[in-house]
Parts: sequence; structure tokens; C-alpha cells
Amino acid sequence: MSTSQRQMSIGMNILGHGGHQSAWRIGEAPWSALQDVKYFQNIARISERGTLDAIFLADGPALAGSVAGQPAGRLEPTVLLTAVALATTHIGVISTLSTSYNEPYNLARRVGSMDFISGGRAAWNLVTNAGDAAAQNFGLSGAKLHVERYERAAEFADVVIKLWDSWEDDAIIGDHVNGHYAHPDKVHQINYVGKHFSVKGPLNLPRSPQGRPVIVQAGGSDGGKEVGSRYADAIFCTQTTLEDGIAFYDEMKTRAAAWGRNPEHLKIMPGLSTVIGSTEEEANRRSDELDAYQGADGALAQVAQRIGIPLKELDLDAPLPWARLGDLTPPESGSHGFFEAQIKLAKRENLTVRQLSKRIRSGHRLVVGSPEQIADTLTEWFLAGAGDGFNLMPDYFPSGAEIFVDHVVPILRKRGLFRHEYTGTTLREHLGLPRPVSQYAERSSVTAS
Repeated sequence: MSTSQRQMSIGMNILGHGGHQSAWRIGEAPWSALQDVKYFQNIARISERGTLDAIFLADGPALAGSVAGQPAGRLEPTVLLTAVALATTHIGVISTLSTSYNEPYNLARRVGSMDFISGGRAAWNLVTNAGDAAAQNFGLSGAKLHVERYERAAEFADVVIKLWDSWEDDAIIGDHVNGHYAHPDKVHQINYVGKHFSVKGPLNLPRSPQGRPVIVQAGGSDGGKEVGSRYADAIFCTQTTLEDGIAFYDEMKTRAAAWGRNPEHLKIMPGLSTVIGSTEEEANRRSDELDAYQGADGALAQVAQRIGIPLKELDLDAPLPWARLGDLTPPESGSHGFFEAQIKLAKRENLTVRQLSKRIRSGHRLVVGSPEQIADTLTEWFLAGAGDGFNLMPDYFPSGAEIFVDHVVPILRKRGLFRHEYTGTTLREHLGLPRPVSQYAERSSVTAS
């Protein structure tokens, strides 16, 4: 496909009150918004007005951070997004669910149900959980090692996909006159036996509107890359420089091809934190207001947490302690993707801790500027081959989403880089992905012949 024919995909990542740690203190949305479905429905409708592909919810099975300084308490994502889907008509809904503390059968059924209820707009963001807090909520003393988590994740994804495929597309006859509901030979036991799971199947739910719900993956470690390139339809990634973005894009497309996949069927979507004003000066004032709430201590703590170094070993106005970081091994309990993105940016540009804290907010690349400047950076990365689209994290909601939809989207449309209207009804169609055929249908046709 030529560059002139390509159009980018764009998702809206609803990170609580916004992508900045102090977003809730602006007071644009009430402190109780995270337990209010209308808050999420409003952001989804704004995003749908801009013909965005999907909204995305991060999640984890533990109370994150301290309740002293941040709003806490998140609604369960599949329940919340089902309600959001019923309040919208086209936009996709992407739910984060961990392979560490779920079982494949229940997850396949929940996400498959979301796909039916939404009319084919559901997606699962496949993650593992590294922190001990989540493990201790499930009767374990601590999280499993990184390699074990991703070994389980790969097997988990394999089982879920087999369950979603266990009904063939034409399994249901629906002949009420003769009393024939379905072809028994087109509904398959998967009989899966592996190291971590033993699942007989089939799923007690027919094939969903998309064939399979979309699978998204967001891990940047080697384990995450292996699982993502093999099973995911889209990758949310954390690259902070154009060079690293291009390198990651090429690597993941190559990995997908090595699994025998069409690389165009794996969408790479870097994260982008935005602070947008009518002018660059206005955007900087908006950013400074948020930074003032966070303060120097908050900025220091944010960097320290992501690189796994105690606060006392960091100086705001000095570079990162490279000798202390050693061979740049990410902390076992943290995100490998965020660690790598932060380290590479600091090293490439020789940033101090203070400068680094101003360049990364939610763990992703930060751009502060006018609508034209935001559109320019999206265009640059897209045309340079650093992404098929982007996962947006506005500074705070709802105005951060409204400004993007009302002022950045029209620029991208004028450049021919983004849709003017939805041309399909499913998330797969928004992403330009084909509807997959059940893997068991191929076996049936071979058997029949």
C-alpha cells in the first residue's frame, strides 16, 4: 500500500483524569469521576465524534500507588466498557486483562460477550503483572519472574484464540422449522493440554461478530515482543525518539513475518502524551500549571519509580547515575518498555533528571504545542514508518480529548492521513484488519475432502 493511501489509526487512552499525574487537581472533572460511567461515556462520545478507532483502559488487579495523593478505585474494565459500548455506535472498546490472574476460559467468554454486546467493537489488551501487590491479592507471596509470566501469557493467548475459534463461522443453521440449530461437527473441543493450562472446550458462546475480538499487547520486553508479534493485532509501544520508533516498528514487523504472519496485519501504535493549546505559548502555560501541582518532588519520584532507583540516589539537576544503572537492566517489578524508553531518551539527549521528568509524563513521549504542532509530530512519525497509528494520552479530560478532536483531527483529515467518517462497523474494520477464519474450519474442510 502506498503512503498516499495509508491512513493512521488513533486510540484514546483514558488514564484516569488524564495523562498527567496531577490532572485530577485541575478540577475539570470531579474527583469521583473514576467511579462514574457517564465520565467515560462522555470521553468515548467525544472520541467517536472525531472518528477515532477506539478508547483504551489500562488496569491492574491491585490498588496502585498511595491513596493519600491520588484518586483511587477503578471500575472493572469489561463491565465499564460494556456500558460505554452501549452509549456509542462505532468506536472500539479495549479492555486490559491480565494473563497472570485470570483463566483463559473465563476471559475468552467475557471478552467474547463484549464483542457481541458492542456489535463487534471489543478488544483485549493482553498484559502480565509484575508487582507483588497483585500477586498477594491472589494468595501468592509475590509475582512470578518475568520469563515465567510471559511463558504463561503465550500459552494463555493460544488457548483463548482456540476457544474463540471453537465455533466455525457457519456452525449455526438456525432452522426452527426442522429443529436444527447448529452443526455439531462444526463446534469443536479444543482439548488443550499444556504446562499451565488444560482446557477441553468448546467455548459456550458462538463465534463473535469480529470472528475474534481484537488482541492488543503492550509489553516492550523480549517476552512481550515475542507474544505480541505472534498473537496480537496491535501493539501499543513506548518509543520516545523517532529513531527508536522506526527501529521498533521494523523489528516487530520482522518478528511477525517470522511467525508466518502478514506484517501489515500487525498495527504498531506508539503512545503519545499531549498538552495542546491554541498556540505553543498557551500549551506551555497549561503544562506549567500541571507541573506546578506535581512539584519537583513528584517529578523526581516519577523518574525514580520507572527506573527502579531510590530517590536519594537521584539529583534533579544532574544526569541519570549511569554507573549505578550498570548494564541498564530493567527492574523485575517494573515495566521494561517504560524503563527502556526513558533510558534511551535520557542517553540520546544527555538529559538531567529534571529535564527527563518534563519530557515523559505517563511513561510515553510528551508533546506540548499547538494543534498544528501535534499534527506535525503525528505526521512525521507516521510517514517515517515509526507507527501505523497512535495511542493518545491527553493531559486531562475532557478538554484534552475535545481539543484534539476539534482542532487536530481536522488538520490530519485535510492532509489525507485520517478518515472523515467510519467506513465500517467493527474495530477490525477501523484498523484495516481482515476477519480471521476459524482455525478449526481449515481442519473440517481437510477432513471433509
